[in-house]
Amino acid sequence: MNVMENSDRKLTSMSWWLEVFTTQPWCTYYFGPFESLQEAASAQDGYIEDLVTEDAGRVTAQIIWGNPRELTICFEEN
Repeated sequence: MNVMENSDRKLTSMSWWLEVFTTQPWCTYYFGPFESLQEAASAQDGYIEDLVTEDAGRVTAQIIWGNPRELTICFEEN
């Protein structure tokens, strides 16, 4: 496999994801994959609403193109 084929394979394996940050708990969540930016955008409010209902603190979100290594990353409070 040459370099061009390898980079094409990486591009086709990447997707749109919703990256959501909360401060209580201090976590980053990834929801997806989505087939399009529009699909991710239309799903965004539902995921945020679910986290707010669960009393997550200060929820912010952004749509990214890529592949997260983990779907949930939480940081322990000291």
